[in-house]
Amino acid sequence: MEFWSFPPSYDESYFPGLDSRYWFKERETMPAGLREKAILERLRLVCSYAYENAPFYKRKWDEAGFHPTHLISLEDFESKVPVILKKDLRDAQARAAPFGDYLCVPPDEVFHIHGTSGTTGRPTAFAIGRGDWRAIANAHARIMWAMGLRPGDTICIAAVFSLYMGSWGALAGAERLGAKCFPFGGGAAGMSARLAHWLHLIKPTAFYGTPTYALHLAEVSRDEGLNPRDFQFKIMFFSGEPGASVPGVRDRIEELFGADVLDCGSMAEMTPWMNLAGSAETRGLLCWQDVVYTEVCDPKGFQRVPYGVRGTPVYTHLERTSQPMIRLVSGDLAVWTNEPSPCGRTYPRLPQGIFGRIDDMFTIRGENVYPSEIDAALNELPHYGGEHRIIISRDASMDELLLRVEADGARYSQGAEALVRFRVEVERKLLKVLGLRTLVDIVEPNSIPRTDFKARRVIDDRAMFREMQHQIEERAG
Repeated sequence: MEFWSFPPSYDESYFPGLDSRYWFKERETMPAGLREKAILERLRLVCSYAYENAPFYKRKWDEAGFHPTHLISLEDFESKVPVILKKDLRDAQARAAPFGDYLCVPPDEVFHIHGTSGTTGRPTAFAIGRGDWRAIANAHARIMWAMGLRPGDTICIAAVFSLYMGSWGALAGAERLGAKCFPFGGGAAGMSARLAHWLHLIKPTAFYGTPTYALHLAEVSRDEGLNPRDFQFKIMFFSGEPGASVPGVRDRIEELFGADVLDCGSMAEMTPWMNLAGSAETRGLLCWQDVVYTEVCDPKGFQRVPYGVRGTPVYTHLERTSQPMIRLVSGDLAVWTNEPSPCGRTYPRLPQGIFGRIDDMFTIRGENVYPSEIDAALNELPHYGGEHRIIISRDASMDELLLRVEADGARYSQGAEALVRFRVEVERKLLKVLGLRTLVDIVEPNSIPRTDFKARRVIDDRAMFREMQHQIEERAG
C-alpha cells in the first residue's frame, strides 16, 4: 500500500498522473479483505501507541479488561474495545485541561488549536500536531482529487474561519492539492453579497461550504442581479450538516448553480473529516477506511450492524498521533452498503449520507421524524421560498408538529387562494413523506431569518406553538 506507515509519512511532492482517477490506486481499489488485514495491523499499532502515551486509554481499557495484544481480528477490535463518547472527552479535558489526558504528544508539539464553540456546556479543544496537520492535508488532497479537483483549479472556501475545523481542513487539502485557494470565509453581515460579486469575477472551479449557505448565497446573488449559474462552478462539495446527499436538497443546489454536488464530512474530532466523502462518479459517502476506520453500529450495544441496516457510525483514527480517537461514537444515523461503487473504489458506502443526529430525531404520534426529511420534502416543491421552521410542542403525551414555510415571491403575489393551495400542497407532501398530518403556516418570502452557516430549524417552544396554532385556526375559520 502506498505511503502506509504509522506515524504517517508522505512525500509532499507526490502527485499521480493528471489523467489518473486515483491518487493511490492500490489503496483505493484493492480487495476489501486485503485492506482489512492491513487495517488490523494498523489498529494494533494505534492501540499500542495510545495505551503507552494516553492515560485516558490505559485507564479505560484496563477497566474493560482490554489490552492491545488482545487484537487478533477485527471482530476482537469491535467487540473488546470500549467506545468513547463526547462526554468522555469533555470529562477528560476537565480532568487534564486544556487538551485532556488523551493527548499523546508533548504540548509544545501542538501546531493548531481548534474546537467546539462552547455555546452549551464545556467546549472541546482539538490539539493537532504538526505531523498530523500534514497528514490531514495529504488525506484531504487525495479525497478532493477523487472529487475531480486538480492542481491549478480555483477552490472557493466559503465557511467561517474560526475554531470551526471544516474551513481549515478544506484549505489545507486545497493547498496540498496545488489548487488556487480562495478562502473567502463567511459569517459577517454583508459578506454574502460581496462574495457573489467576487464569484462572478473569479469564477472558481469549485465551492466548499454548507448546503444551507449555498442556498442562501443563491438568494443573495439573485437579489444582487446575478445568476448563480454564471459563477461557472463545476464542483460544489459540502459538509457540516445533512443535505448534499439528500436528493431534494442536492437537486435544488445543482439546478441553481449548474454544478455537480458532492457530500463529505464526519466529525471535527475525526479530522481528516473528509474520511467520509463522495467521488466524481459515486454519490453518497464512501468510507475511506484506510484513513479512518469506520464501523456502523447499533446505537445501544455498539456492535457492528449488517450492511443495509441503519446504525450510528463509530470512528477510529489510523493516522492521528496527537489526539487519536479510537471507537468514537458519532451519534449520527446512517445506513451502509458494500456494493460496487461506480468509481471503482472498494470502500463501504453510506449511499444516503448522514441522516442527522440521533438526538435531533423527534417522535410525532409514534412516527420518528428527522429534520433532514422535512428539508428534503420542501426542497422538492416548486414554490418553496427557501426557508422554514419546525415548531414542536411536548405539552401532550406525544409531540405535536407545526411547520412555518415560506412561499416564493411568485406564489405569494397571487393572493390568499393561491397560498391556501400551496398550504394544502405542503400538507400532502409531508403526509406522503412522513406519514403524518401536519399543521402548516405559509408566510411571505424572506420573512424567516437566514444563516451564514449551519441551519437550526427546529424550535421546541410551547408558547409559540399555541400562538401559531391559534393564528392558523383563526385564518381557517
